[in-house]
Amino acid sequence: MTVCVFLGCTFVAFGPAAALFVLTVARDPLRVIFLIAGAFFWLVSLLVSALVWFITVQMSNRDSAAQQKGLLIFGVVLSVLLQEAFRFAYYRLLKKANDGLLALSQEDTMPITICQLAYVSGLGFGFMSGAFSVVNILSDSVGPGTVGIHGDSQHYFISSAFMTLAIILLHMFWGVVFFDACERRRWWVLSAVVLSHLLVSCLTFVNPQYEGSLIPTYIIVCVMAGWAFSRAGGSLRNLRLCLTCKDKDFLLANHRPR
Repeated sequence: MTVCVFLGCTFVAFGPAAALFVLTVARDPLRVIFLIAGAFFWLVSLLVSALVWFITVQMSNRDSAAQQKGLLIFGVVLSVLLQEAFRFAYYRLLKKANDGLLALSQEDTMPITICQLAYVSGLGFGFMSGAFSVVNILSDSVGPGTVGIHGDSQHYFISSAFMTLAIILLHMFWGVVFFDACERRRWWVLSAVVLSHLLVSCLTFVNPQYEGSLIPTYIIVCVMAGWAFSRAGGSLRNLRLCLTCKDKDFLLANHRPR
């Protein structure tokens, strides 16, 4: 039973992101490189936030419950702000790298567009964030033990898996909206991305009332998905044409001679 829980939660948390990686990233070496670089930037932000957290905990009074709770809130806010700061730093680096690739390329167009870079880097951020969020939980799901035997929620593992899935998808959507806002210099959009990230992170304080965190989080996922889709140039018309296979560009791209 524990193996089934482990496999099910793993597939829920990483299945959609893994499918996106295989279908849209794995075939292009350049996209794979940028994805790994994005994951590395998220790791650096985690290292910095962990270092600050370690120092503040050592300086705090560990016997004070109120102070420890305040430090926990401080750690969450600091981590979110550092992640978004490193996302901006990665955007600046990618702009310079893309200009260099264009100079080396024999073509007049960019080897990879900013929108593609935003999507790939966001997926890299999401993969690494999801891995660090759920890896310990997945290891505990293998056993030994039974969830809920002491009155705790029996939905802990599956709720954590769905929350991890939401975080991975949100990082991808946040990346697209964030990079587009940087390109257009719309600073209020950057603020909206940071605030939504803070809101989703703070919703985890509602747990173990999982419906209080999961439902608002998935509402934000749907809103950010629509926002990212529109910023990437999507519309209801071309979505309908694509789904009904009436998009000429889609048909030409998938045409195979017989």
